[in-house]
Order: sequence, then structure tokens, then C-alpha cells
Amino acid sequence: MTTTVAPSAPAALSGYLRADGRKGIRNIVVVAYMVECAHHVARLVVNAFPDQPVHLIGFAGCFPNDYADQVMRRLATHPNVGAVLLVSLGCEGFNKHGVSQAVADSGRPVHTITIQENRGTRASVDSGREWVGWALEQLAGQERVPMALSELVVATICGGSDSTSGITANPAVGVAFDQLIAAGSACIFEETGELVGCEYHMQRRAVTPELGQAIVDTVAKAARYYTIMGHGSFSPGNADGGLTTQEEKSLGAYAKSGASPICGILKPGDQTSGAGLYLLDVVPDGEPRFGFPNISDNAEIVELIACGAHITLFTTGRGSVVGSAISPVIKVCANPHTFARLADDMDVNAGSILTGEATLEQVGGEIVDLVRRVAAGEPTRSETLGHQEFVLTYKQFDALGPGCFPLKAA
Repeated sequence: MTTTVAPSAPAALSGYLRADGRKGIRNIVVVAYMVECAHHVARLVVNAFPDQPVHLIGFAGCFPNDYADQVMRRLATHPNVGAVLLVSLGCEGFNKHGVSQAVADSGRPVHTITIQENRGTRASVDSGREWVGWALEQLAGQERVPMALSELVVATICGGSDSTSGITANPAVGVAFDQLIAAGSACIFEETGELVGCEYHMQRRAVTPELGQAIVDTVAKAARYYTIMGHGSFSPGNADGGLTTQEEKSLGAYAKSGASPICGILKPGDQTSGAGLYLLDVVPDGEPRFGFPNISDNAEIVELIACGAHITLFTTGRGSVVGSAISPVIKVCANPHTFARLADDMDVNAGSILTGEATLEQVGGEIVDLVRRVAAGEPTRSETLGHQEFVLTYKQFDALGPGCFPLKAA
């Protein structure tokens, strides 16, 4: 007699309800340093809470920067964040009072420690640990509530790409994106500097002619920026992994976006306005002022999180082990040999497409199922390993025109 096993039911999503109506899939206490001079004190505070949801973020610079201020405010009020401790030296240029007020206005507990006014390192660390302990007790009493897939914001990025990335992991994420968008989720893909040559493909998918032209202009800006810097988004490791040209890499990166219409361009800190596919512009406006726009994958993950991403799908062929503070990172591995070598760090084996063990559609469905489970509370591999990487640098952006704004939800 043949026994038929019924497929398991999709994971029931749940989240933490915030005052603005959004829901977070994690309930994290963020400890944020306002300048590098306060980094050590903030880290000692966080180190007192191993294996607990206490994450370290911060801005190293002393001079103020509108981009950094905007991103920090968005991170401190992200749905995955439940409480915030700000650690200040006392003489930096960062507007800690503005960040604190933004957090307070969002209904979250917030506290600021100023080292120069708090008797130095030891007293500040003791004070910070006491407050974080109190905040964890407050958050422990919050219960998860039901959450729909349409309330999720999911982002994607690729890193450590090789010749398999564009034929397995990246298009599998594209399939997952199309499924998530059909279910009402907002999805964000990024790195205009890595999409050079694909701008007219994206233009044809834009929901308005104005947006289509803005996409072309945004990619042209990125190409010009990289030309001035003398280096594009192509690393020696990409070549070692079998990628031959920037164009080949761009097409592979483009595959992550799937086939859904593009409904808006975001700049770091802009929020999605409903279901649909959004392009994140990560290249600063104007002439280069702050160096390379994407000094590491984690800088872009931070920008995606600042746009509201609950989860980031990270595709890699050669292998990347990074995670992130605040929002979980799901690793989708393109290369079956890399997956076997770095199995502890990888969540999804998209290399099974290459070996004929699975189809593109099956791996796309596997990614969506894992997104559901992670949103319901299951930890990713990077979370289990304690990865909480974070990078926030200087940049400068101007507001986009009305024709580039995401369409408002009906």
C-alpha cells in the first residue's frame, strides 16, 4: 500500500505590534553609539547580554551628516526594534536629541547615556547595563500577534558572487520575490551600480514613464560615479569565481528582481508604501564626496533595513558568512560546492538547481517557505552563529521628484 504524505501547512506568521501599526518579527534592544569615541562603552554594555536580543549599532563620524541621521532614526524605529539605548561621548556632532525624540515619539522606551556627564567609562557601562536589563524585562512581557505575509518587507542583496550566482540563487530569489509580491509583500532590490547595462530592461518594467526615465537616470548616475572613482562593482573574487565581465555580473544581479512591475525608487531611509517591487538607489548624488558608495555588503544591508526590510535574502556563490544587526539575513547559496563547504552558514542550497535535484520554481518556493518560518520566529543560520555586522558611513542624497515616488497603496 502506498502512503501519501500531505504537504506541511505554511508557517503561521506572527509579530510584535508597534504604535504605528507596523509589526516586527524580532524584539531587539538596540545599543547605538553616536560617535566612535563611545563605541567601546556601547560594546561593553552589549557584551554583558550574550545570547540575548541586544544588538550594537552606531555611527563612527564626529561631523553631522543628514544621511546618517536619517538612517539612524529609521533603524531606531524599525519594527524589529523594541527599545533603544543611545551612548554619546558628549561633544560629537550627531543629533542624539533628535534620534531620542524620534524613538520616544514612536512609543518605544529610550534612554541616553552621555559619557562626559556620567563619570566616564565604568559608570557609563554600569548605567547602560542596568537600563538594558530593565528594557529586556519590559520587552519580555510583549506577546506576538498574528501577522500577514502582506505586512512583510523583504529585501535582497548579492555578495561573493561567482559564475553560478546568476543561474541559480539570483533567479530563485526572483521567483520568490514574484510570489511574495503576489501575496501582498513589499520587496526591495538594490545596488544601481551593479545594474549598469540593465537600466532599459528595468525601464520597461516601470509602472509609469516618469519612473522608467528616473531608473535610467539613476543607473547613469551610478556608472558616472564609479567611472570617476576608477573602480566598479566587480571584485577580484568575482573573477576568480568565473565571472568574466561587469555586464555578466549585472545580468546575474538583475535576476534577483524577478519579473514583477517596478513601482518606485527608494533612497536610504525611504519607506515602502505598500505591496510591490522597489529599487533602492545606493549611490550618492552629485560628485563623489565620501569615497566608494558601497564599502561592503553590510553597508547596503543597513540601508535596506532603514527602508523597513524585516528580512534580507543574501545570495552568494563563493560564500559569505555575514549576518546583520536588527533584521535576519537568509543565505541563499548558488554553488553546490560552496554549500557543502560552508553548510553551517548557509540556509538554502540553490546549487541543487545546478545538480538537477530541484527546479528554479522549487527553490523559489523553498525560499518563500523559509521567509515565513523566519518571520514566525525561526532563527537563520547567521542569527544562530551570532552574526550582527553593522556599517553606517557618510553619504549625501537629494529628495526624488514626484514621478519617482512609490505609488501609494490603494
